[in-house]
Amino acid sequence: MGHPAPFGLKLMGVGNENWGPQYLERLRLFTTAIKSKYPDIRLVNSSGTDPDGERFDFLNTRLRAMHADIIDEHYYRSPEWFLKNAGRYDNYPRNESKIFAGEYAAQGVKTTSPDNRNTWQTALAEAAFMTGLERNADVVTMASYAPLFAHIDGWQWAPDLIWVDNLRSYGTPDYYVQQLFSRNKGTQVVPVVLDNKAIEGQDSLYASACLDGDLVIKLVNVAGSPRSCNLLLDSRRKILPQASITVLQSADLDQTNNFDHPTNVAPKESALKTVGKKLAVTLAPYSVNVIRIQLSK
Repeated sequence: MGHPAPFGLKLMGVGNENWGPQYLERLRLFTTAIKSKYPDIRLVNSSGTDPDGERFDFLNTRLRAMHADIIDEHYYRSPEWFLKNAGRYDNYPRNESKIFAGEYAAQGVKTTSPDNRNTWQTALAEAAFMTGLERNADVVTMASYAPLFAHIDGWQWAPDLIWVDNLRSYGTPDYYVQQLFSRNKGTQVVPVVLDNKAIEGQDSLYASACLDGDLVIKLVNVAGSPRSCNLLLDSRRKILPQASITVLQSADLDQTNNFDHPTNVAPKESALKTVGKKLAVTLAPYSVNVIRIQLSK
């Protein structure tokens, strides 16, 4: 690859949105050759262009029979699809092939339409879906929004995460969703349940939680009205009273950011306080909320 010395390559993709028997034939050859020389490299394999349908079913079945390391799934779908599929990975096999959510973005109009825009509706739906990715981190090893950059005077696809001209740039509402999740990752997933079930759409709420020293809770309210939540916190470590909430919100689902107003939708942080093992919080309409609760060492 042009590098003068070994550089610890751990992952390699073989194919991108390929499908059909010919891809599987070629894949077997590549897999045998690569694994024979580099047995520790994990290979990412394509499940085609869509998250369902005949192509997906064919490849998903065959790749799992081949014991693929990681299967690359792509979804360019409506915001409604993302809301309905927040639990997509809840019942995936836990000890088989892992998943790379390699390309995804909510399409406000339709897939490949030049009229697609990065609105608060698309960002909110992606956030709800991402709680399901985080909740199933034992299955979903990686995830990446796509595409990343677009120039305002020369683009081929919409929506895109970050827009630039020759002098300026701005992040879309979808960008700030990605930023919130990336800055609040954990090393251990912990459950968030309502009536002993994962929260994935009940009363228009979606949730996930993790530990990174603090307890980090992500709550997404996709309803157009506030939601009052009384959280009962269960931790082996002492729950400290200091907490914070970062909110990404707009009352207008069609709201966008732009060069002149780059922070129409942008995160805002404020303080919270726990009372023992309880935390009461009211979630704004159409909001993504990240709560950080300090725990004793």
